[in-house]
Amino acid sequence: MRGASQRTLLIVLVLTFGYMLAEAIGGYLANSLALLSDAGHMLTDVAALALSFFAVRFASRPATPRKTYGFYRLEILAALANGVTLIVLSLLICVEAWRRLRAPEQVQGWTLIWISTGGLAVNLISAWLLSRSHHESLNVRGAFLHVLGDLLGSVAAIAAGVMIIWRGWTWADPVFSVIISVLIIYSSWRLVADAVNVLLEGTPSHINAATVEEAIRTVAGVRAVHDLHIWTITSGRHAITAHVVINDASESYRILREMREMLAERFALTHSTIQVEDPTFDTLVSLKRK
Repeated sequence: MRGASQRTLLIVLVLTFGYMLAEAIGGYLANSLALLSDAGHMLTDVAALALSFFAVRFASRPATPRKTYGFYRLEILAALANGVTLIVLSLLICVEAWRRLRAPEQVQGWTLIWISTGGLAVNLISAWLLSRSHHESLNVRGAFLHVLGDLLGSVAAIAAGVMIIWRGWTWADPVFSVIISVLIIYSSWRLVADAVNVLLEGTPSHINAATVEEAIRTVAGVRAVHDLHIWTITSGRHAITAHVVINDASESYRILREMREMLAERFALTHSTIQVEDPTFDTLVSLKRK
């Protein structure tokens, strides 16, 4: 999966960089905020896609004695950086849009339309390439949101150009920029929240810890469960640790095998560390501490 993600990110990076230059030049010539803001998003896309690409490459490195989990978290850090960048850039565009609403500037509608149409085609191709794997990785999802923001920006720029040519509404340029920025902020906030939850080792949103605990208790021979922790190492890789008290120590291997199979099948928790204890374990520990 990571090999395919690398190739996809590299292709999208090249496409985005090429058309970013065209939009920046066109936005300057047309004096269009919508087009310049779209080029600005593409500029951050180039940085974000490059960050995502190198994060995927580093994440594939093997674990070391100092990094026993490997470099998987680099993908999460890249997703967090991408989300924060999108929010900051969108807020800056909103500020500039407010300035232009107060003091409208002349915009060349046809230049805006033609360049935005080309940008739309590039973004559609990029979004299609990334859509096949953005659900599997927060890092790729961050890159996908960047491209999706550019796609919406191209649509907004085309709509603004049509309104400027048709009715002379120069205010359409900054208004559409604000609308798209708000949509991008909403999507990016969710990405940031998910990335922060992973870094804080929170329980994955699709897993209910109480349900997992109840499922462990249903395994024959299990008496109690405590110190249950579930977290995400990186996108698609979840881990669980737990202390399980059993009735009969002689059945520990059978119980452990059944628990691991159940956790993998029902909750996709394939990285599990289970400490099996008999009912006297806590008593012995307490006596040693005294």
